[in-house]
Amino acid sequence: MHARSMVALTILAGLALLASSSLYVVKETQTGIRLQFGKIVETDIGAGLHMKIPVYNTVRLFDTRVQTLDTRPSRYLTGDRKGVIVDSFVKWRIVDVTRFYQATSGDQQVAASLIAPRVDQALRNEFGRRSLQEIVSEQRDELMAGPMVTLNRALAEEMGIAVIDMRVKRIELPTEVTASVYERMRSERQREAREYRAQGQEEGERIRARADRAREVLLAEAQRDSEIMRGEGDAIATRTYAAAFGQDPEFFSFLRSTQAYQAAFNSPDDLIVVSPRSEFFRFLDNSSGRQ
Repeated sequence: MHARSMVALTILAGLALLASSSLYVVKETQTGIRLQFGKIVETDIGAGLHMKIPVYNTVRLFDTRVQTLDTRPSRYLTGDRKGVIVDSFVKWRIVDVTRFYQATSGDQQVAASLIAPRVDQALRNEFGRRSLQEIVSEQRDELMAGPMVTLNRALAEEMGIAVIDMRVKRIELPTEVTASVYERMRSERQREAREYRAQGQEEGERIRARADRAREVLLAEAQRDSEIMRGEGDAIATRTYAAAFGQDPEFFSFLRSTQAYQAAFNSPDDLIVVSPRSEFFRFLDNSSGRQ
């Protein structure tokens, strides 16, 4: 009985080993190929449970999800012969498993080593066509559109992969040219500042000149108007005095004499030497003013 149990267990173990080596599972994120002594006999095996002949068949599974390749920063020359350091990455996935296996033997490290030079070449060609000003000012999506199309076409034919996205993470100037570029930018900003100051001073001079001219015009007009008004006032006063003098000449002679006396003897120390019979004192001797 013990011997029968051992035989049964051995048979069960053999069957389990045969089943494990004959059955395989492909996940939803995978695709597979079946090989017969190294030759592809079935490709694009979908998700699920599948069978194979042990030893006779070999199955290789591949991840069909999007993969990311971070390339090393590289130095490129722009169209105007300026050096820039570019750091980029590429997102790709397998679309033709047969071509991918034939190109890389299913090794993703080999795939990365084949993709990286292609990325470098596509970026080098694109940056070589554009000036530094265009590279800095244009949108990154527009900058990478051309290289992405070129790279996708080449890799699809050679390796059976599709480029999903291609981006530049950063663009930097080499250390040896950074100082000169900054100095050139500083000089350009200073030149613009001088131009703005000169324009401001010129405009300020024009404004001050207009203000001074307006001031002189206002003063001249005010002086003219005041002289006119003063002349008119003097004319009115003269006419008034003349009319008043004409009504009573003796009274106004007396009034002028009293004003002269007040002005002559304004202080106790005032002294005047004149003949008592002088015309000046005629109203002191006689209130009527007669000699």
